[in-house]
Amino acid sequence: MKRFLNKLELLPDMELNVLEDKKGRLIFEVNGMGHTFLNLLKTELWNDSHIKVATYAIKHSEASNPKFILETDGDESPKSALTSAVTRLKKQSEHFKKELASFR
Repeated sequence: MKRFLNKLELLPDMELNVLEDKKGRLIFEVNGMGHTFLNLLKTELWNDSHIKVATYAIKHSEASNPKFILETDGDESPKSALTSAVTRLKKQSEHFKKELASFR
């Protein structure tokens, strides 16, 4: 599972550690990320109709790693939902880069 998450290559400096992997529920710790990216990921996950819970918590920004909680309705696995969301974010990022380059 850890290899699955790290293959997503969300960002090069990000490290993910799975804390819980059950049917319909995935909890993982995200090292090296803060509110900016996690809010983006959370918002994109909510675009999936199978998502029941998509949230994260940071107990203390200087002393703990964020924990992301993802639950689905069972028709789609959390891994699949996460992979789809990351794929959509990558496409949006590439589109943004192209648009930005056109202004130079």
